[in-house]
Amino acid sequence: MQHDLSAYGELAAVVVVRNGWVTEASRTSDSVDGGLYVGPVGDAPDGEALFGAVQEEPVDLFGHLNRAFGPEPVAVVVPDGVRLEAPVIVVVLTDADGAAIFPRVLVQVGDDASATVIELHTSTEVDAVVAPVLEATVGRDGHLHHALVQELGPRVFQLGHQAFRVGQSGRIDAFSAGLGGDYARTRIDCRLAGRGAEGRLVAAYFGEDDQTLDFRTFQDHAAPDTRSELLFKGALDGSSRSVYTGLIRVRPEAVRTVAHQTNRNVKLSSEAWAESVPNLEIETDDVVCSHASTVSPVDEDQRFFLESRGVPTVAAERLLLEGFFEDVADLAPHPAVAETLRDALADRLDRRDAKSGAETSS
Repeated sequence: MQHDLSAYGELAAVVVVRNGWVTEASRTSDSVDGGLYVGPVGDAPDGEALFGAVQEEPVDLFGHLNRAFGPEPVAVVVPDGVRLEAPVIVVVLTDADGAAIFPRVLVQVGDDASATVIELHTSTEVDAVVAPVLEATVGRDGHLHHALVQELGPRVFQLGHQAFRVGQSGRIDAFSAGLGGDYARTRIDCRLAGRGAEGRLVAAYFGEDDQTLDFRTFQDHAAPDTRSELLFKGALDGSSRSVYTGLIRVRPEAVRTVAHQTNRNVKLSSEAWAESVPNLEIETDDVVCSHASTVSPVDEDQRFFLESRGVPTVAAERLLLEGFFEDVADLAPHPAVAETLRDALADRLDRRDAKSGAETSS
């Protein structure tokens, strides 16, 4: 199976996981010389230690199924002091009809190391259930940029889990684009385990037809002087649905925590539905925490402003939606990820414009 990754330019490594099995793994000579390992976990140095490095026990039934039936986990190991300039691409492809697939990716970024890891989850036109798991650890003073672009087919159910653990003065920047699937659920756990650790969680999603997009996030502050920021934005058309449930937890030892959580949703149809439930659980003082959520149609005042200057209604709404997502796209860890998001949004807006035109003409 060939994949066009030319938009990503120079790559440190590429892994293709087809129906849970590693079918391709390649590295550049520079990354090999630096000690980067990318491939099946069974061939990785100390590969057994990567299991449970973030979550000792699965958090739900699908995590247990992944652990029991996942055929060949992928490991990405960046040694201490290694700073990768080019990204690592992990393509997770599902093309088995009527199957349940359990891919697992294990990422370890060492002390004073940095890397960009981009997961591209795709499928053909199949009926399938996919339950992917990511476990990622970031060492002291390490930095991981991670992106997951989910463009599964319209008959695929996804039940995913991402778990990050960040050590002292380390940082995780995690980006998600939820675009495909019939029902697509992603749980994200970000545990800031070392003093001064930082985490930023960003996501964009667009539901159409009768899709359901479900996000559950946990910003877990378990050490002093930690910081986290979350920004999730979604748009819903047709009879699609979204659910966002988020929790900021500040443990007793996590003094001087700074944590923020924001979820914004735009309803493009009266039949669309969105639920947003942010939560705080604070067990100490001397913290700065906030949460905010909105569910609303396109802003009427902004639309009227554009219409009053001669912009047709459909074009005005399109401009506002493109602007709504632009700050999220700007936070993507690689220009090609941002462009993928913009292109996917443009395709959905084209379909929306076409429907509006057909309804008007009829």
